[in-house]
Amino acid sequence: MNVFLAVVGVLGVSASGPIMAATAAPALAIAFWRNALGAVLMGTPAVLGRRREFGRLTARDYKWTAVAAVALAFHFACFITSLQLTSVAAATALVCLQAGWIALFNVLRGIRVPPVVLAGLAAAFAGVVVISGFDLGLSEEALLGDVLAVAGGVLAAVYTIAGGKARESMSTGTYTTLCYGACAVLLLALCAAFRQPIVGFPPAAWLGILGVTVVAQILGHTVFNHLLAVISPLVVSMIILLEIPGAAILAAVFLHEQLPAGTYAGLGLILAGLTVVVAGQGRIRRQSGVKEQPVVPPAPPALGGDAL
Repeated sequence: MNVFLAVVGVLGVSASGPIMAATAAPALAIAFWRNALGAVLMGTPAVLGRRREFGRLTARDYKWTAVAAVALAFHFACFITSLQLTSVAAATALVCLQAGWIALFNVLRGIRVPPVVLAGLAAAFAGVVVISGFDLGLSEEALLGDVLAVAGGVLAAVYTIAGGKARESMSTGTYTTLCYGACAVLLLALCAAFRQPIVGFPPAAWLGILGVTVVAQILGHTVFNHLLAVISPLVVSMIILLEIPGAAILAAVFLHEQLPAGTYAGLGLILAGLTVVVAGQGRIRRQSGVKEQPVVPPAPPALGGDAL
């Protein structure tokens, strides 16, 4: 049963990029509705069942939740826009570098990182160079999409770190309600600032918005949240990396994306590098006797990205 759920989860998060790329709506609008619907779906039971917890929240809780919400809003803005400029395969692989960015942040903070993890980081970022080089040959637009996807990965890393701080004292339901609600409000403001409509889309676009909410969040991230209770977090985080080739395959089949052969080499480098990073971090924790945790929580509470 767990194997079946893992397959469903991988298909769910892998389908996120292709669905959003095929949705004929502004990037900020897609991000807004995804978070707004998520806040309602996850917030209703949280408010009804945990009213007292909201009253016990501290300034620290609100601070880290606010940081996470801002990072998530701009992550979605960058990632969904990148899907409209470059290939789904490239955008998904580049945004999945969030695992590498978190490890790199640890290096900058003076936390010891073993050579094997540094080698994994080097391989992953070499993959970025390979993909960007081929996309530069395609168009400046594709290169801009690559840059936005990388920025989306950095923001996803910030979101993950801030979310981890907030959840030290908050339940998943409470955190989700506040974070995704605040994220939706910020995205609504961005829609107004850039004059992007949030209504008036064709039925197919609404189906895409609903689809990415149900598929990526319910059948993707929620499934992985469940698996965390019965499977090692390291194993789950390794399974999540299958989103990179999964998104590439789905985009090729359903969107007929054809990439230069060299781009697939870049995808392979990123996938291999991140696998080494995750495995290396897990080995460190086992050797130090610390309870095993993934480099990046495979599923931010309830509605992450894709890549979150």
